[in-house]
Order: sequence, then structure tokens, then C-alpha cells
Amino acid sequence: MVIKIIDLEDKYISEYCVCLEDWNNTLQAAGELKEQWVNKMKDKGLRAKLALDENDVVGGMIEYIPIEQSFAEGTNLYFINCIWVHGYEEGRGDFQKKGIGTELLNAAEADVKNLGKAGLAAWGISAPFWMSASWYEKHGYKEVDRDGWSVLLLKKFSENAIQPRWIKNQYEQELIPGKVKITSFFNGQCMSENLMHLTAKKIADEFKDKVVFEEISTFEKNAMRRYGRKGGLFIQGKDVFTGAPLKYEELKKIVVTEIESLDKK
Repeated sequence: MVIKIIDLEDKYISEYCVCLEDWNNTLQAAGELKEQWVNKMKDKGLRAKLALDENDVVGGMIEYIPIEQSFAEGTNLYFINCIWVHGYEEGRGDFQKKGIGTELLNAAEADVKNLGKAGLAAWGISAPFWMSASWYEKHGYKEVDRDGWSVLLLKKFSENAIQPRWIKNQYEQELIPGKVKITSFFNGQCMSENLMHLTAKKIADEFKDKVVFEEISTFEKNAMRRYGRKGGLFIQGKDVFTGAPLKYEELKKIVVTEIESLDKK
């Protein structure tokens, strides 16, 4: 497979904003929220690259922003929000296990070096699946901070690079007597978080007499610092978004269980 790496172009925005899963009709609304975030971030240093095959089909993507705009404290660095190579047979097909992720990472590193930044930081996961921290480590990144399963890694391009650190969680949901409270931390950057946000909002509207829905924007850095979060979905004091987005039926079951628990009191 012949792969070429290009900067994100407007004609690819729609598929980019649904993480190349434009074959999945349930993601359209979440993708529209992502596109709003992209438009707001264009003047704030957003960088993104796509991997195209010989037929100009997009098979992978990488997104990185100034660390000053990210959920990490740091300076003079860029931060990788996500890197994704399409891995399903549906739609455009499986592009994984072909070295595309490495090509995207190499292109991003060259770009960041050209910008004169001191290094490139990345969000990795301590488990061996999507965006695994160990994958970054194989490419020369070093762990510099950890918060639960979220690992912050850094590849220095200069000896003067200062190690970044995570903004640590300090949020506790304030409950409302007699009501089930749902709090959604909404940023717009992550399509999965957008999907959870929209699903929770829909369910809350179905039970509006018994559920209070609270939306907290974390687009601005000061909001991330205030709450110690970029995303997350809290229901009655528990963060229920700890990995892949829950399906509508799964999330509704949690809400109904909490409503029934209150009714028994």
C-alpha cells in the first residue's frame, strides 16, 4: 500500500470529524460538534495530518495542538490529542498493521520541529489497546506523568524542554435532593465524548421531571484547571465515562436505576 501524508484539507473535514467512521450514521451529530471545535481551534494552533492511500482514501489521522490549549500544563510544546488508523472492515476498510500510525507520528514530529517547539507530548493509555503508552515508548517517548490509566509522555527535541504534567482532577459533583443529576463536561474535541454528551442530554430530556442535566464547557484552559477535567460524564457522583462511550441503552439503564433508588427513599 502506497501512503502519502497531507495536512488536513477542508474537503476531508466531515470524515475527519467522525474519526473516519462516516459509514456510521449514528455519529453525524457528534461529528458536527467536533467540526465546531475544529473551526474554533484553527486560530489557536490546531494541526492535523491525514494518511491517504493510492486512491486518496483517508486511512489514518493525527491531531495535535499547542500544549497551552491542552489538558496538560506545559510550555513551548505541542500535544497529541489523538492518533487513529481506521481498523474496521466497514466503510473504507482496515488500514491497521501497515505502519501508517508511525508515518503519521513521524510527520507530526517533523512539523513540530519545524515550528521550533522543544518537544512533542502525547496522551497514552496504560492498557495495551488504542493509543497505548507502550506504542509511544517504542517511538522514543518517555513517561513524565500519570493519572489513573492516562499516561503523559514526552519526546524532547531540545535539552531545554520542560516536562509537562497533567491537570489533576479536583471535581466533586454536588447533588440535588430528590433529583438525579447528570453533569457533562463538554469540550467538543473528542468525538466519543461528544457522543456521550448528546446521548446523556437526550436521556435527561426523557426524564426531565426527575433528572437535572448540567453542561460544563471546558473549551477554555481556565475551565480545565478549575474542574481538573476536560471531559467526563457524572451521574449521581460517579463518572460513568471511563473508556469507550456507553450505548444509549446502557446509559439509560444507569439513569433509571438511580431514579428508582431515589424513589425508594
